Amino acid sequence: MKLHKEGYKIIAFSFLLAAILFSINHTFLCGFPIIYWLINAFIIVMMILVIQFFRVPSRPVIIDDNLILCPADGKVVVIEETVESEYFNDKRIQISIFMSPLNVHANWNPISGITKYFKYHPGKFLVAWHPKSSTENERSTVVVEHQNGKEILFRQIAGAVARRIVCYAEKGTQVNAGSEFGFIKFGSRIDVFLPIGTEICVDLEQKVQGKTTVLAKF
Repeated sequence: MKLHKEGYKIIAFSFLLAAILFSINHTFLCGFPIIYWLINAFIIVMMILVIQFFRVPSRPVIIDDNLILCPADGKVVVIEETVESEYFNDKRIQISIFMSPLNVHANWNPISGITKYFKYHPGKFLVAWHPKSSTENERSTVVVEHQNGKEILFRQIAGAVARRIVCYAEKGTQVNAGSEFGFIKFGSRIDVFLPIGTEICVDLEQKVQGKTTVLAKF
């Protein structure tokens, strides 16, 4: 396991802040043992949470061009047929994965292919499970075309806590399934739009892992 590069500055700042708080606590509250140790424990727990948020575990990638992999860790909160209006303008199967602050927050390409579309949208910060979060929140949309000619759209969506989306997608580039395409800081969700007729391999409320859980099959 390693730490994600997006967390280096935040972790460094957190360590600096923790050192200052430890110093203040030791200077003014060491005569009050219960309060002193409670504050120290709180600081340590917060540091552990910050570090674990930016963890990136080492995982093997399933090599099978017929499979569509989960782009993120989290829980499946939506599986439904809907109209995708930004790129396809037709019916698609939408699968949404909600990421809590405790999940790994790196995002991975679900298929190999050519990046056909990328667009960042500024927006609101509604809670990630709100129905309008897909169209009104800050988000980044990516479309990758598989070698079979079918296209998959996946969208990073910021939430009430997540206020920073990082997306590395570039139009026209070749990507591989399981390669990283972005990171969302402090919780949110990813929507995936699949062609009608795609075989879905996950269930509602199922906990999934990016790169390793099979989301669907062509």
